[in-house]
Amino acid sequence: MTGRPPILFPLFADIETLDGIGPKTAGHLAQTEILRPRDLLFTLPYSGIDRRRVGTIRGLELPDTATVEVTVGAHRPAQRKGGPYRITVEDAGTSFQLVFFHARPDYLQRQLPTGQRRVVSGRIEFFDGIAQMVHPDHILRPEAAGDIPAFEPVYPLTGGITQKLMIRAARSVLARAPGLAEWIDPELVRREGWPDWQSALTVAHAPGSLRDLSPDAPARRRLAYDELFAHQLALALARSIERRGKGRASVATGALQEKVIAALPFRPTGAQLRAVGEISADMAGDRRMARLLQGDVGAGKTLVAVLALLVAVESGGQGVMMAPTEILARQHLGSVWPLAEHAGVTVEILTGRDKGAERKAKLAALARGDIQILIGTHAVFQRDVEFSDLRLAVIDEQHRFGVAQRMELGAKGHAVDVLVMTATPIPRSLALAQYGDMDLSVLDEKPPGRTPVTTALVSAGRTDEVVRHLQRAVAEKRQAYWVCPLVEESEVVDMTAAEDRFRHLRAILGEGRVGLVHGQMPPAEKDAAMARFVAGETAVLVATTVIEVGVDVPNASIMVIEQAESFGLSQLHQLRGRVGRGAAASTCLLMYQPPLGETARRRLEILRETEDGFRIAEEDLAMRGAGDLIGTAQSGLPKFRIADLERQAGLMQVAQHDARRLLADDPVLEGPRGQAARVLLWLMEQDKAIRLISAG
Repeated sequence: MTGRPPILFPLFADIETLDGIGPKTAGHLAQTEILRPRDLLFTLPYSGIDRRRVGTIRGLELPDTATVEVTVGAHRPAQRKGGPYRITVEDAGTSFQLVFFHARPDYLQRQLPTGQRRVVSGRIEFFDGIAQMVHPDHILRPEAAGDIPAFEPVYPLTGGITQKLMIRAARSVLARAPGLAEWIDPELVRREGWPDWQSALTVAHAPGSLRDLSPDAPARRRLAYDELFAHQLALALARSIERRGKGRASVATGALQEKVIAALPFRPTGAQLRAVGEISADMAGDRRMARLLQGDVGAGKTLVAVLALLVAVESGGQGVMMAPTEILARQHLGSVWPLAEHAGVTVEILTGRDKGAERKAKLAALARGDIQILIGTHAVFQRDVEFSDLRLAVIDEQHRFGVAQRMELGAKGHAVDVLVMTATPIPRSLALAQYGDMDLSVLDEKPPGRTPVTTALVSAGRTDEVVRHLQRAVAEKRQAYWVCPLVEESEVVDMTAAEDRFRHLRAILGEGRVGLVHGQMPPAEKDAAMARFVAGETAVLVATTVIEVGVDVPNASIMVIEQAESFGLSQLHQLRGRVGRGAAASTCLLMYQPPLGETARRRLEILRETEDGFRIAEEDLAMRGAGDLIGTAQSGLPKFRIADLERQAGLMQVAQHDARRLLADDPVLEGPRGQAARVLLWLMEQDKAIRLISAG
């Protein structure tokens, strides 16, 4: 099957082939990303209106929606143009008014002739003590009233689209939805009590009650699962192709690792040892490793990375560790070097700064295998960089690194194992959505010896007090970060705020004592300012959030964050993690602009209560939603139409497990369930994955 299967053609036809949709309506629908019948199929109602028939509106708690049979009484036409046109009607127990504005009297006389019976449905409320139904949603003869659904679905709308139109179009597209072979594991369908695909859609578009609209309703869960399963299947296919090139078994002897562990002043945590075990097992296998090491701020990822690199060296090969910036690369060198030295392993650094003879000498040593561990920036990717026997690549901070670069790095060695480290705790469901092609190791314990950080909330009115506190700290030779607010509109405004704060602090603390870093500076200037702070030449670093990731200055023990309420929880947690790295007691001051809204207050209070990054990330997910949490622009998070990552997190894990198992049993999706899964991939527009099968 190379192209889209014919059974799906009706769902990918022109949207104007549906009932009631012309060019103008199609234009309105396009604004909500409904471009073809399939998009409408996956646009589910979010609410519903109970339109079950009542005998009388008497005794209803108004305002309420009611459907009732009435006898039509007298018409009272409008007194002025566009004014209310009133018709008195009587049900089995009382009378009320139907009200129309801008009405055409002849039309209303035909629709509602005095003395006849009609069924009306709409919202009823009291106005001046009289019960009124303004512009009923439905007016039908009693014999035609069966057309009013007992529970009417309510769809998300855009300008120019009515509920009636959406209901009609949804009915029209449901009539086209074909019966498709089952792609979900039959055992799972049975255990969960899920309907088949076609029935699930029918129930989801024609809910019988509010219960059917819940994300936990069987039909909804099944449709959400289809989306997650297609996504995980596409990732699993990419992963199996990436790993299909035979890996090389790198088997650890443990000799070098033992030397490093023996030299440590403390025992590694259980989480660190578990992660090293998982990595070593992957590296010893003949499949290429693709593993994500996720650790909270200060959970000791570097030690795990070094022990992993030593597996490569112990098995006679080389390892490389890549960082996004030169500052971080040098910092890694600072922490890897002393550990590797205990094991007698040669470590070298390669950045864009290496030129001429020095660079040539490093490249020659690398090609001979004299350098066992190389630390570097993107410079490692240049064509003339050749390894003698590269076995492991450790990549710091995934954000800036896609699957394409991982493959490029793979080309540097013969089937290189890849370990990606991220310092951003991500709730498990999102980690799977974003990195589902990788295996996950989590460091969820803190090594001994890290001092807890005291977090306090301070109103912006107390800025002078905070500056005096800084003066005292600087006099005691301590260092501090001062983070300026993030203004969404523009980096230029951020820059102005940072420059103003920089001048203000410099005037108080003295000329050479304050540094400045912001996004608008040339990289070399930024690096120089950071380097002066790292070296202790400046005592206070004023910055926009560029310092978030990875900078390690053990002497910095104060973090001031201005307008903390404008940051996300995970961002604040990352910033706070820049202090508390040395022996000194550290503080983080969250300055806010009163009055604080309910959500902002809750966010800042969570930070005051806990330093557990995973708990913070879960709270953040619940409060902000998935897209915001990872910053939608660079999130790489898929857009799901039905699945709700916050409410259906558990399904993602099941989907990953199911997808990987299906591929293990049927690598090219040729069996009956494999063929059904191919149809699902086309249906969910994950057809790139199908091309991978034919290419792989």
